[in-house]
Formats: sequence, structure tokens, C-alpha cells
Amino acid sequence: MKLEITKPIRTFFESMTIPMAIYQKIDGKTTAVMVTQGLCDMMHADNDRLLDILNNHLLEHVHPDDMARLARNISEFSRHLCGYDVIYRSKYETNDDYHYIHSIGKFMPDIDGRETALFTYADVSESESESHLLIESYKMFQNDHFYSDPVTGLPNLNYLFEFKNDILEKAKAYSKSPALFYFDVNGLRFYNNQYGFSQGDELLRLITNVLKSEFPKAFLNRGADDHFVMIADITDDKQVSDKLKTINEKIKADAFGNTAGVQAGICFLEKNMELSTAMDHAKHSLREIRNDLNITHVYHTQENDEKYWEQRYILETFNQALNEEWIKVYYQAIMRVETGKAAALEALARWVDPVRGIIMPGTFIPVLEKYHMLYKLDLYMVEQICKEIPKRKEIGLPIIPVTVNFSAQDFDHADIVKSLNDIFEKYNIDKKNIIIEITEQDLAKATDVFKSQLDSLRNNGFHIWIDDFGSGYSSLNIFSQYNVDLIKFDLEFLRHLDDNNGANRHILRGMVDICNKLGIRTLAEGIESAEKLEFLKKIGCNFAQGYYFYKPESLGSISFKIQNGNPIIECETPEERKKYIQEWKNTYGK
Repeated sequence: MKLEITKPIRTFFESMTIPMAIYQKIDGKTTAVMVTQGLCDMMHADNDRLLDILNNHLLEHVHPDDMARLARNISEFSRHLCGYDVIYRSKYETNDDYHYIHSIGKFMPDIDGRETALFTYADVSESESESHLLIESYKMFQNDHFYSDPVTGLPNLNYLFEFKNDILEKAKAYSKSPALFYFDVNGLRFYNNQYGFSQGDELLRLITNVLKSEFPKAFLNRGADDHFVMIADITDDKQVSDKLKTINEKIKADAFGNTAGVQAGICFLEKNMELSTAMDHAKHSLREIRNDLNITHVYHTQENDEKYWEQRYILETFNQALNEEWIKVYYQAIMRVETGKAAALEALARWVDPVRGIIMPGTFIPVLEKYHMLYKLDLYMVEQICKEIPKRKEIGLPIIPVTVNFSAQDFDHADIVKSLNDIFEKYNIDKKNIIIEITEQDLAKATDVFKSQLDSLRNNGFHIWIDDFGSGYSSLNIFSQYNVDLIKFDLEFLRHLDDNNGANRHILRGMVDICNKLGIRTLAEGIESAEKLEFLKKIGCNFAQGYYFYKPESLGSISFKIQNGNPIIECETPEERKKYIQEWKNTYGK
């Protein structure tokens, strides 16, 4: 027989002095619907406030070490998976002291057609006769780590995802601007290696305490490995910046060893956003700043979300792009200043994607560099150039050298010298047709191993050019440390040729003079006008490159122009090239 909650029954129950509460399943959620006066007196709250606490704030009052276990017991009891006889610590509204609460739950006949349970409560802290036995029983459950992290005592990921709906519901209901913080502990692995795992655990506990002290009302969770997840209300960015600055100052001051503290990716919890979605957004955003320890946090935006998925697309389709030759070689002429004819070509990569159209190098090269995949691209470019040499001959283009950019990183992942020799042997190509370009910034941080590999390239008959000279890493030591054939001046020199009373004019003139005396040829990038070309002639610069002459083009585009009688790059002949090389050797002995 079903029992209806009539007014007399409710009045009778609510007047009882025994601490009890009745819960029902309403819309799939276990909800407190009645509490007794005895429970109100024990919890120091009136009827309405107590119902609000039980339904919306119960875990906020529970001791952090007991929170996960209590939530688990409630969840399993509501699904009829176990009985309910639990001891936990909880605060009352009127003070901050924790009390030991013993609660027992029993299912009873349905009321109003709803599944109903009766819970009784006792504050065993105030009952000396039974407290010892009950507290000893409580201690047996303290080490239940299914929902709690044994190192920090925080709820773990099991808890987060088991009760994610309740967590999100409360965050959105009681916060004006709730946001999920995804924290990364910088360099925890190195900290463990240097100071030991016990000190690493101490650091995690320190971070836990500091985060709690700065965000006392937040929900804090121990994520996987060196991560924390927090849901907190954000007032403004200054509040977040100030708090994270304070957090890192406290961590660095109190840690056993040297630590960089924490960084956070932050995602605002929008109305219908899933917890897993917010975590992914915050995590992806955090990746954007991990290499810059001067930045404490970054917010998820649509822009960095798109950037993340763009990176994922590049990584996941890169090998296919190589196999199906979506990446094309575009050639840009390098002109001999003296004659105005093309003396070499620079090979530039353009990703012509069947889905996304042309992906520019500024988009995909940083991704490949970040994930150490550049060597595949650079060797692929050499092979594509070798494949196209017969086609260049076929359409009547004189065969002039092609320069290919290589990264210092390439030499860490492949035997570049052997790989290049294998390619040239496969296509029966003269090594003089390919020139290796290395950026100056790579040379500036080169190891002894890298230097020896460059020497090996030279000994195997390859010419080496230094790219981007003057882009911020310039050191004249390069001239004494490396045996190179050409220095390519960064385009910023010519772009700002007349800034600061024409300082760059004097710098370029002096650098060209030094290179000439050392027997090193020079090339200036960024030629956009006849006036700048004339300046290069006056100072004796050997080569020039820029849109003033030609923009990068694919071999297909060049072939199309030839077929339609359009003007193309005028290249110097092999005979002319030999002549200029010999003149250079006669003048500078190199």
C-alpha cells in the first residue's frame, strides 16, 4: 500500500525530535523532501535551509578526506548496490569544527509512487559512550581510495566523472562565472628525479593546500599525474592573475627544492557544456603556453580551439600528405645581382590539401618542428626536387642549383648525410644541384655533434649556406667556427634599410666587405624595389631574392607559362655559371 505525504503526516514527521530525513527519487535525482526538528537542531539550521544543504551543499560541509567515500556510498545505496551505514566528518552552519556523524539509511514503502528512503543521523562526537567504537569503525574506511587520491586526499578523477552532473549543476547554479581550471605542475618529473618521490608527494600536498587557501570555495580535484582540476568562480582576469601569482610565490617559497610552480588552462563553463568538453578545452589551451614559464594562465577561445584542431589535422594527415604528394615544391628565383639572371632557386614547401586547400609553411612547419617531424619534410623536399630535374630539362629550363632548408633538429632524428647520398644515388643526380641551408639560430645553439655533421656534409661535397643572418642571433663567431659558402642576410635589413639614419646601409656594407675578404658570398632577401637592388650592386652583394623579381611558383605553373608563351625566369647557363665561379675564385681564392 502506498502512503501519501499529507499535511498531517508532514507536520507529524517534521515535529519529531529524532534526527531523521526522508529522501525520494525525483526526476532521477535523490532529493531530501522532509527533515525532522531533531535534525534541524543537530545541524543548527532551520527546515528550509537544511533541505537546501542536504540537496545542494552537503559535500561542501563534509571533510575533504571523507567527501569521496560519502558520495560513493550515497550513489551505490541509491542504486540498491549496498546498504547504507556510514560515519563521516561534517561541519555545522554555526562553526568550523568537524563533528563525527553516524548515518544509517533504509528503503521504505513508496510514498506518492516514488522510491523513498529514511535516513537517521547521530552526532557521535557528543556521545562519549559509543563514540570510541564508531570512530574506530570509521577509521577502517579512511583508506578507501576509489574516489580519493591517496597523496593529496583530494577527490580523484573517478569521483569527478562519477558525480560530474551534480558538480556542474551546483557550479552553474551558485557561481556567476564558473570556470574549469586545468593545472599543470611544471617539471614534476625532474623534481622527482632530483629530490626523490617522497619530496614530489610533499610538493603535491603543498600545492593542494595553497590552491585551497587561495580558492577556498572552489571544487578541487587531483587529476592524472601532475595535474589538478578546479572549478571556481571568476570575478575578472586581475583576480585570477593575482591569485595565480600568489600561489606560485607560496609554492616556490615553501617547496623543498626548486620548482617553477603551476600553470593553468581555463575554460568558462557555458550553459550546456559537458565537463569532459571543458577539460579538453582547458587542457588544449594550456599546451599553448607550456614553454613560457612567464605566463601563468591562458583562457580557452574559439581561436585557440581551431588552432588545436588544425594542429591535430596536420599531425594526423602528414604522412598521407607525403605519400600522396600533397606537399608541393614551389621555386623562388635567386638572382645574380651583376646580371639580373637566376643563379639558383630556393625550394619552398606548399601543402596543397584536398580538404583545406593551401596550408602555408607558417602553419604546418611549427607543428612539425614541435613534434620533431621536420626531417621527414626536408628529405621529402630533396627527393621531390630530384624527381623534377628531368621535368625542368624537358620544358627547357637550364639546370641551376636548388637550395633546401634543413633544421638542426633533422640531424637528431636521421643520418642526413647518408639519407642525402642515398637519394642522389637513386636518381643519379649531381650533388652540386642541391645546396643545404641552415638558419643562423640553429648554428647559434649547435652542439659539437651537429658541427661534426655539418663538416661531414662539406666533406661529402655539399655546399652550405647560412640563412636568416641578422635575425636576432647574429654572432661574428660563425665566420671562425664554420666553413660555409654563402651568408644570406635576413630580409629585415632591407625592409628597414633607411631606419635610424640608414644604420642598416652601413651594417650591410661592412658585412659584405667582411664576407668578400673571407671568400664567402652574400645574398640579400626582401628586394622590393629597383632602388634597393641598386644599393646591393654598389656594396658588392653577390645575390638578391625577393618579390621584385619573382614570387614562388610550382613547376606546373612555370611549365604552363612556357606553353602559353608567357615570360618566365631567365636563368644563367651552365657556361655562364662556370665563368662567374672561376672569376670569384680568382678574386677571393675560394
